[in-house]
Amino acid sequence: MQAKRPPFKRTVVAILLASTILSGGGGYLAARAFAANDAALPAAPVEQLVAKPSFADLVEKVKPAVVNIATTEKPSRQANRLPQSPFPPGSPFEEFFRQFGEQQQRERGPQHALGSGFIIDPSGYVVTNNHVVDGADKIVVTLEDGRELPATVKGRDAKTDLALLKIESKTPLPYVAFGDSDKARIGDWVVAVGNPFGLGGSVSAGIVSARGRNLNNGPYDNFLQIDAPINPGNSGGPLFDQSGRVIGIATAIYTPNGGNVGIGFAVPSNLAGNVIAQLKASGRVERGWLGVTMQPMTEALAKAVGRRDSNGVLVNDVQGEGPAAKAGLKQGDVVTALNGSPIRDPRDLATQVAGLKAGDTAKLQIWREGREKTLSLTVGSQPAEQTAALDEAGKEGRVGLSLAPITPELRSKLGIEGAAKGVVVAEVTPDSKAEESGVRPGDVIVGIAGHPVASPAEAAKEIRAAQQEKKEAVTLLVMRNGTTYYLALQLA
Repeated sequence: MQAKRPPFKRTVVAILLASTILSGGGGYLAARAFAANDAALPAAPVEQLVAKPSFADLVEKVKPAVVNIATTEKPSRQANRLPQSPFPPGSPFEEFFRQFGEQQQRERGPQHALGSGFIIDPSGYVVTNNHVVDGADKIVVTLEDGRELPATVKGRDAKTDLALLKIESKTPLPYVAFGDSDKARIGDWVVAVGNPFGLGGSVSAGIVSARGRNLNNGPYDNFLQIDAPINPGNSGGPLFDQSGRVIGIATAIYTPNGGNVGIGFAVPSNLAGNVIAQLKASGRVERGWLGVTMQPMTEALAKAVGRRDSNGVLVNDVQGEGPAAKAGLKQGDVVTALNGSPIRDPRDLATQVAGLKAGDTAKLQIWREGREKTLSLTVGSQPAEQTAALDEAGKEGRVGLSLAPITPELRSKLGIEGAAKGVVVAEVTPDSKAEESGVRPGDVIVGIAGHPVASPAEAAKEIRAAQQEKKEAVTLLVMRNGTTYYLALQLA
């Protein structure tokens, strides 16, 4: 199973750290040749030398709670990814191009991957990364004492790349606790424990290099950057502070060659703790919701609306009947603070709102028509289609189509016009009716059976209606690469 990766950036890529079995690595040492006269330099007084700290006691205490995770994905038919068709949409040549691609399908054997995790409860709850277990049919957790225990997934959250597993043991298991990542300062020592390249429990140490890193991997990116060496296979492993508490979960590295170059990233514990608590309680994550889409402020926009700085976010759409609309928020408003906390960019607002619960009262400070204004609103619960791709149509109708709403991130990534409405095809199941019909991930469906759709729920409703009417196919009005045309989604 190949781990999912964030997009390539320049010549260096941030990669997720789940490791395939056949991973490998290497490195080199560079030494400085001293000139003869270097020997004449005076030696530093002994009393000025400072011994590096030993982490042996800390490691001895926490290492039993760190586990190795091995996953297996069953064989399946996987369509080779072909380049974009050079022929006009709907032409017979494009159909030939698609059919040729289908002929390139091949059988693949079972896919294996390795990762790390840590036990947070003596009854056997294990934290790891979502990308370590995503798509796995079998999960085996290996404890430090060598025991191999089957694991089940209790809950996953793709937006923060976290997952919670459960293993069963006849005796209480060693465990570790979350610490306060907000107290971690740049320069503080950290210790990483994990399963790099499948080598088993390995320990490395370094410092916190930076805070609040955004890898464009999700709407709640807020990574700790560390220089403690971590590599593929470390994914899901804990990052300890000097008191032995978990302040981060190793997730990705920034590298030009697939190995560690001293730039790693970890999900901070203060973000992970809330997510894991919800997964443990209900198996899912509920986030606060305002019902707005937004964009970053620029200096030019700030001048245009009469602001002195570019802090805040510009509201470009307010969803009808949403909490923000009911509170009186309008298109063109600039949100500058939430409950007294300054808002610098859309990620800031999304993260703060996600930390609120449905029913909470929030104060929004906004800039409107040259004046500051405060709005009071009741936070809503993020609709299901806002938190995950819609699977219902695929499961109930066996269409093999997962849909997602058009978020600001997807609008930017896919080049969707600001006024365009519809739903994004998040995933197409191999060998499904959707794939046979020519639907591709990244397509924007703007209409089904002649009716406009603006949410996954509306799209699923139209598909179900066509199924109940025993239709053999239903028309999809699809936007792809700036061109709009029709596809026939086969149902029978």
